Formats: sequence, C-alpha cells, structure tokens
Amino acid sequence: MSLAPLLNASFAIQLHTLAAAGALLLGALQLARVKGTGSHRLIGWAWAGMVTVTALTAFWIHELKVWGAWSPIHILAVSVLAVLPFALHAARQGNRRRHATIMLSLYVGGLIAAGAFTLVPGRILHRAVFGG
Repeated sequence: MSLAPLLNASFAIQLHTLAAAGALLLGALQLARVKGTGSHRLIGWAWAGMVTVTALTAFWIHELKVWGAWSPIHILAVSVLAVLPFALHAARQGNRRRHATIMLSLYVGGLIAAGAFTLVPGRILHRAVFGG
C-alpha cells in the first residue's frame, strides 16, 4: 500500500477521496448508533456535508471518460445531490422510514458500490491500495 498515487493526483481527487472515506466511516458509525438523538443529528449533518463534497468534487474528476469528459460517476453525483435534500426533508417532517431508506440507499449505492469501482485495476485508488 502506498499513498503516492493519491498524493500525486489532482486536488479534486484528493478532496473527493478524503470526503468519501470520511463519509464511509462516519456512515458506518451512524448506522451502528442509536437513532434520533442529538448526536445522531450532529453526525448526520457532518455525513451529509461529506457526501455533498464527495458529489460536488466528482464534477472536477475526468479520469474515466465514457461520454466525452463524463462518466456514470457524474450521473451518480447528480443523483446524490438531487436525492439528499429529500432525505433531510423527510427527517424534518418526522418521516423516519423514508429518511432511513434514502440515507441507507445513499450509503450503500453512493459510497459502498461506487467506492468498489475505485478499486478496479488502473484506477488511482487501486494503485494506492494494491500497488502497480
């Protein structure tokens, strides 16, 4: 394992990776904790901020080009930015089921599934984790 590929990457990739890793860890903590507490709300806002930074920084990353400069990760970023406000609104309205469903979907689809694709050979995170 070497952080050199990540440290040599653009600032957008570094910030994207840091925010995504933070959201992944904080999300796991959040899922394991009691829901509805003040700390749940505080951690939730921090998580939402990290997810937002992750989605926004994706627009400055063009390593994988499928449609011109764009790729499926950009569609995911737009989706995250579109759906996250609905999850926050559901929480404010007391609709816990909808809030939990959306947040879990964002965590699993937006962080775990999308994150798994960063480990594909040839990608920066693959080189950082596995070398080469």
